[in-house]
Amino acid sequence: MALTIGQKAPDFALHDTDKNVVTLSSLQGKNVLLLFFPLAFTSVCTKELCSVRDNITMYNNANAQVFGISVDAPATLTKFKKDQGLNFPLLSDFNKEASTAYGCIYTEFAGWMKGVSKRSAFVIGEDGIIKYAEILENAGEMPDFEAINKALN
Repeated sequence: MALTIGQKAPDFALHDTDKNVVTLSSLQGKNVLLLFFPLAFTSVCTKELCSVRDNITMYNNANAQVFGISVDAPATLTKFKKDQGLNFPLLSDFNKEASTAYGCIYTEFAGWMKGVSKRSAFVIGEDGIIKYAEILENAGEMPDFEAINKALN
């Protein structure tokens, strides 16, 4: 079942690249931007996350905490974050629980991989309610950052 605007966002507990557990419920009082992406080191994922890196001040000014989430292992995400100079946390959904809860997981990706996150964006308000939801079926497309920014402001 797809999540919709106005619903309470599902909580999650995921490890960041420093092996800390991050929960959505611990972020009450902050806007949150969740960016699910298929795989680290791929061209569109790199372009998307580097765009956010380059515009992080805008998200900080909106009292928004940004998280990139993929099913990659924490070690892979650590290298990706370092190589790209990303200035926001990456979370490993290695067990695919958050991607499944948010309805943004491919049963089959690139013809043979199973359980890869779909490129998706969710804005969650300070009250834990979904303000924006976008799930892209085509991994080559980018989220609508203009609509995301509007939802944050």
